[in-house]
Amino acid sequence: MRILDCLTQQHDLFLTLLAALVGTAGSVVTARLYRKVLISRRDAHLAWLFMAAVSGGATIWCTHFVAMMAYRPGVAATYEPMMTGLSLLVAVVGSALAMWTASRRHRLAPAVGGVMFGLTVAGMHYVGMSAFTAEALLIWHPVYVAASLVAAVLGGAAAFHLGAGEDDRRAPLLAAIGLVITIVALHFTGMGALTVLPLAAADGALNADAAQALLAMGVAAVGFLILGTAVASHALEEQTQQLSRVRLHQLIEGSVDGMLVEGDGKVLVANAAMGVLCGMDPNEMSGQPVASFIAEAEALDGGVLVESQVRPIQGPSVPVEILVRRARREDGDGHYRIFAVRDLRARQEQERRITRLATTDSLTGLPNRAAFLEALDAQIEQADEAQGFALFSIDLTRFKEVNDVHGHAVGDDLLVHVARRMFDTRDAGDFVARLGGDEFIGLTPVSGRLEAMEAAERLRAAIMTPLDLGHAEIACGAAIGIAMWPEDARAASALINNADLAMYRAKASLAQDVCFYEEAMDDAVRRRRRMAQELREALDEDQFELHYQMQASLRTGRLTGFEVLLRWRREDGVQVSPAEFIPLAEDTGLILPIGEWVLRHACAEAATWTEPHKIAVNLSPVQLSHVDLPRLVHQILVETGLSPSRLELEITETAMIADMVRTTHVLRQLKALGVTIAMDDFGTGYSSLSTLRAFPFDKIKLDRSFMPELEGDEQARAIIRAVLALGESLEIPVLAEGVETESQLDFLRGQGCDEAQGYLLGRPTADAHRGRTLIEEVLPGRAAA
Repeated sequence: MRILDCLTQQHDLFLTLLAALVGTAGSVVTARLYRKVLISRRDAHLAWLFMAAVSGGATIWCTHFVAMMAYRPGVAATYEPMMTGLSLLVAVVGSALAMWTASRRHRLAPAVGGVMFGLTVAGMHYVGMSAFTAEALLIWHPVYVAASLVAAVLGGAAAFHLGAGEDDRRAPLLAAIGLVITIVALHFTGMGALTVLPLAAADGALNADAAQALLAMGVAAVGFLILGTAVASHALEEQTQQLSRVRLHQLIEGSVDGMLVEGDGKVLVANAAMGVLCGMDPNEMSGQPVASFIAEAEALDGGVLVESQVRPIQGPSVPVEILVRRARREDGDGHYRIFAVRDLRARQEQERRITRLATTDSLTGLPNRAAFLEALDAQIEQADEAQGFALFSIDLTRFKEVNDVHGHAVGDDLLVHVARRMFDTRDAGDFVARLGGDEFIGLTPVSGRLEAMEAAERLRAAIMTPLDLGHAEIACGAAIGIAMWPEDARAASALINNADLAMYRAKASLAQDVCFYEEAMDDAVRRRRRMAQELREALDEDQFELHYQMQASLRTGRLTGFEVLLRWRREDGVQVSPAEFIPLAEDTGLILPIGEWVLRHACAEAATWTEPHKIAVNLSPVQLSHVDLPRLVHQILVETGLSPSRLELEITETAMIADMVRTTHVLRQLKALGVTIAMDDFGTGYSSLSTLRAFPFDKIKLDRSFMPELEGDEQARAIIRAVLALGESLEIPVLAEGVETESQLDFLRGQGCDEAQGYLLGRPTADAHRGRTLIEEVLPGRAAA
């Protein structure tokens, strides 16, 4: 009743309401600034602390003095300036210390700070009351003073504790209510503790009341100005944060990837792309644990791309790639985590497609060579000595006939049919792949040759299953080579090579379609492959030599030219016979670069001779079938400067008959360059008169095989006479090869042979200049006779 009586009877109502307005407005502002102090970054902490301290101190001080101006003790009263200023300082400094303490990272810090704030309110009140001077006796009641202190401490602790709550929206309001109650309870309880006994009459009390009212209005205006400044600062900061949030929202919404901002383990904001990944509205995700959407979210740290999974509300997990960045919190303590989440489903599907393309044959759907090599390496790692495996090298036979008769489209259908049949008939553990063309390869675990043969026959039967075209059935056979691991080889490359060797033997055999690798039987193929490699190296390392064998006229005894012969001498000095390496070069296609080398070097050397002798160079059937041969010959003649009339190209009848129309066309182009064309080895092939009629050869070369039989075989003599007569009738000179005895030379000259070459006239030599001397030793006397 004492406090109520003090409030209603001793206070001016208008100024009391003004004090209440100041206290309420100040408390609201101070509560919000207190919240900013709690959550601000370290670099902004002092600024917010200063503003909160000024706001809190001004609120306490202005409320107190406006309320004191409303106080009517019945005596004229004034306020001592020094103590009044000190009370303001107590209010500001105490508020600063209280809020600084409350912002510490400790569970009890807000309550302790609230207690300090309550003591600050009490200290400011009683320091301010000590500035109260009047001609009266002031009596303080200790119980009410103690009650006011208790009310201030409890109210301050409650207000600060409520203001530090996690609810950002309700905490400032609750804190403001607590501050108002604290200030009001302290002030009016403290005023109730005071009794004023006048010692003199209150003259001029009315004028004093008017002056105090004006002073109260001034104090209130200053307080509102200070609070307005704080409010404006707070509003500007809120606007800045709002703009930042808008920009952040626009930024994350503009990303095609999912974006999510997390704080304290919960979703703060997410964009639409993230909502699509999680199968829910982004706004509904706010406040939910990040771990409920992203697998192992707590373990993800900043700066590293990691693969994880997003768990949508419905459906299977989504594979994603996540980059986490950390951003400092506004309060400076801790960080936000920003998740950039990229959906990997499209990329993984593309990678699977690329992997399929890289490891699968596009026509048949079987694994390709790359996939087979991986499977072979894995099989070798897993296999043991007791349970080995067999490797099958498979080549389709009669497949070329299908392509030639029915076309390549049907050939492709047959390959698909064969692949499907082999795939469907495979046993557990079998692996079948297509290497390319009509070549296939297979793997199967076996314990011995019997099981390997059974597997090979199963594959062969599947391959031979006919393909029904509707109007006909087509089928092909298979030649299968088998290499066993570990008996035949342990290394993958050697095992494949051995299976290929066995397959080539099966392909060449008329009786066997399936052959096991046998080292002794396949050595010839291995030597042939090794020689092919050495032949390539010989071309690169310039191991070839040109030798020249002289050709002479039997009528004049003069040297007419040289046949160019190719010799191969290895680095170790061993000379390889042309009969060995020339067929191999033709089979491997190396005859083209080798033939070009021979032609270029022979023309270049002949161009340096002082005597304009002709050179005869043999052309392989492979060279003759090449469409660029005339261009190559012309280019070499231009580069070397050799006269075309000094170059003679020798071809065999077999090469010409292989494709008469095309060969004739090429020969006519060569002859148009000015070179001469000779038919080599005449009498050993078809010896068809139609060949001689099809193209006007410049020379016929009688094969050397007739010379050894010349002296004892009348039939051989008759054939030579017929060829010489044919040449004379067609006006084509005839050159006899392989002349080694004087009797052979005498017979040829007696029959009217035009030219000869052979060991009697001179062996092939790398020095063409020795030819004239050797010819003069053999022919001059006989020619004169």
